[in-house]
Amino acid sequence: MVKEIEKNLIFSGVQPTGNLHLGNYLGAIKNWVELQNKSKCIFCIVDLHAITTIEGRKNLENYSKEVAAAYIASGIDPKKSDIFVQSSISGHAELSWILGCFTPIGWLNRMTQFKDKAGKNKEKAPLGLYSYPVLMASDILLYKSSHVPVGEDQKQHLELSRDIAQSFNRFYDTDFFPIPEPVITGNATRVMSLRDGTKKMSKSDPSEFSRINMTDDEDLIRKKILKAKTDSHPFPENEKDLEGRPEINNLLNIFMSIQNISLPKLIQNYAGMEFRKFKEDLADCLVLKISKISSEMRRLLSDKQYLDSILSEGSMNAQEIARKNILDIKKLIGFYKS
Repeated sequence: MVKEIEKNLIFSGVQPTGNLHLGNYLGAIKNWVELQNKSKCIFCIVDLHAITTIEGRKNLENYSKEVAAAYIASGIDPKKSDIFVQSSISGHAELSWILGCFTPIGWLNRMTQFKDKAGKNKEKAPLGLYSYPVLMASDILLYKSSHVPVGEDQKQHLELSRDIAQSFNRFYDTDFFPIPEPVITGNATRVMSLRDGTKKMSKSDPSEFSRINMTDDEDLIRKKILKAKTDSHPFPENEKDLEGRPEINNLLNIFMSIQNISLPKLIQNYAGMEFRKFKEDLADCLVLKISKISSEMRRLLSDKQYLDSILSEGSMNAQEIARKNILDIKKLIGFYKS
């Protein structure tokens, strides 16, 4: 997949809602490091998306810098990829309104994430949460992105982005917007809770032992992995033994992603052993990787001037693309130009 996207433009982003965790790293950021060596990349900090929830409206500036630090500490190179805060470029919100006029309500009604997040109180949910997928489409299409790294839970939103692009193109008889393709890489495209393998790892889970935070120290990482839920069955001896065992599948996926090892090889290495040995080795791998990132994050966060300069330069570079494309879109639509 990576070879196929050379010389195209990749867009992705993470919400600045605090407590970045292993799911954010393995499911997204880790894979971006490889992608940036193959293609032009824009990695946004999507703070406009964050304010669709009450908790996301808090500490936005600090959390945005934390995400920027995590990007860089994980290996995103600001000299290769543009890193910026979404709200610094008005084109995201402007294009969202335009694209909303090409998006039937029926399409948005099918979005399962709104139903999940709004729950039983959907009448009290903000409009922004409902129209969130249109803003996501504008993020992607504003830069005429050709590819978007997505997790399993974002596939539906990318499909909507493709539909919106095609709707606009059809109406104006143009091929202005490329139809963005998904990029799904790595083993841990969806990292699950350490306490319940059927639920996605999330910072909103009340149990701290459900996730590995990017800021966890060595002792806490080891403790969380050793306490991670498994089951009463022995370590699997083949892939068939994994059926109906979500917690084991999750730990194996994490190990495979951290070590870049295949599933058959991993099973071969630990077949017949106790889970404790497997967990100890997994903890060692995570400590080696995450502690380095968290240490570098702390160093970067202490250098406010450096982070500000990276975000400012990234914003200027992205703004240059966004401004040109917004002008072209307005011209296609026929908006009056004074």
